[in-house]
Amino acid sequence: MKATQNPPTAARVTPADLLRCAALYLRRHGWTQSSYYDIYAPADYPTPPACAAGAIGIACAGHRVEHFSQLDPDALADYLATLGVFVDYLDTTTPVFLADEDGFVIDEHTSPYSWNDDPARTAEQVITALEAAADEWDRLYTQGGDN
Repeated sequence: MKATQNPPTAARVTPADLLRCAALYLRRHGWTQSSYYDIYAPADYPTPPACAAGAIGIACAGHRVEHFSQLDPDALADYLATLGVFVDYLDTTTPVFLADEDGFVIDEHTSPYSWNDDPARTAEQVITALEAAADEWDRLYTQGGDN
């Protein structure tokens, strides 16, 4: 870098950062199942309890979105990348395969939605998984804590 060049002032936000933001959101505002946000929260309530995917969406957008299709292109790219990192982590640690009535695998990847909505799932398990997925991303893609 030449002395006349200005160094970049903003650090790149990584999927690990967004996963940690989603975990923090759930700690602060609560967790829910069966929908992105608690169905009893008013539609205009800015910080409702959320599922894992809903919390990731809020982390990416900075506000409540009813569906990921409502995200602007940059936030959508972040959302899909972050959700993909979370799915990869779940596939590695707690695989859940959907099979038809004959036992044939329909979906060989863990669905974060069905994983979140498992009746035995707890908020702490979801938060821990988001944080662990972030740690795993950092382990794989950073060197000494640097991008």
